[in-house]
Amino acid sequence: MNAMKILLLALLALSITSTAAFAADTGNQSVVKVGIYVLNVGKFDVSSGSYTVDFYLNMRCDSECKPDNFEFMNGRASSVEKLIDEPNQKFYRIQASLSENIDLRSYPFDEHNLPIVIEDKRNTKDKLVYVLDEENSGIDPAVTLVGWDLTGWNGKAEDHVYVPYKETYSRFTYNIGIKRIFLASILKTFLPVIFIVIVGLLALLIEERGSIWTRIGINTSALIAAVMFHLNVTSSIPPVGYLTFADKFMMVTYVSLVLGLLSSILMMMHAKAGDETLEKKIYRWSLYGIPLFTVLGYILLFLIQ
Repeated sequence: MNAMKILLLALLALSITSTAAFAADTGNQSVVKVGIYVLNVGKFDVSSGSYTVDFYLNMRCDSECKPDNFEFMNGRASSVEKLIDEPNQKFYRIQASLSENIDLRSYPFDEHNLPIVIEDKRNTKDKLVYVLDEENSGIDPAVTLVGWDLTGWNGKAEDHVYVPYKETYSRFTYNIGIKRIFLASILKTFLPVIFIVIVGLLALLIEERGSIWTRIGINTSALIAAVMFHLNVTSSIPPVGYLTFADKFMMVTYVSLVLGLLSSILMMMHAKAGDETLEKKIYRWSLYGIPLFTVLGYILLFLIQ
């Protein structure tokens, strides 16, 4: 009976010790509420994925903590001004030069997130954890980015593991959502190409044998104009290992214009050979088939976008 009491007392002591240790460990972990309020976004360079952000950074805890030992994981701060320095709150005005790997598959209808990524320099997750302070976060209504529409913001904290060092840090990410202005994308990218294609298709109306060279000249000029315009459009973005939407659009354009040029050459060849029947068949096929292919190609491209 005495042995049973001793065993129960030992188990009770072990439970109390474990609870105290867990409480001590929990007490050592600082929970930092992070709020970011964006004042300005500028100099967004698509070719390099770099941008600058001017913002307020509010870091506060429920008890005394030291959250001011942070760094930006996707860039560097060009200026940091501490406005509030209290035991449980640090408030900064920061201007930072940041960068992000952007996805241009939907160019020129692309949308991007411009992140501000923060992580503590020394404290691992068991000592410091970030959480979003939604109440003190947002984007100032006066913020504009030339050529882009702001789509909002979001923030989250997640674990980041450094495998070689077997350490886990809390990482906070604040995203500024942007997208290209739709009307500007249409007017600057697609409207000129549409006019080039229309000129190329109008050449299909030329049927007279004596005007075949005129038809070939129009087709060739339209094709060269499309190539030059494509080079001009893609010069503003970096070389990428995939096709953008603009590239796919131009590929449909190239096929349409090449088919028009090929039909003109075939008509000329059969005209010289005296095969008037086959010449007229090629003319009718090109007159109806090429415009139909062009329209369906563009429609399908926009549907699968």
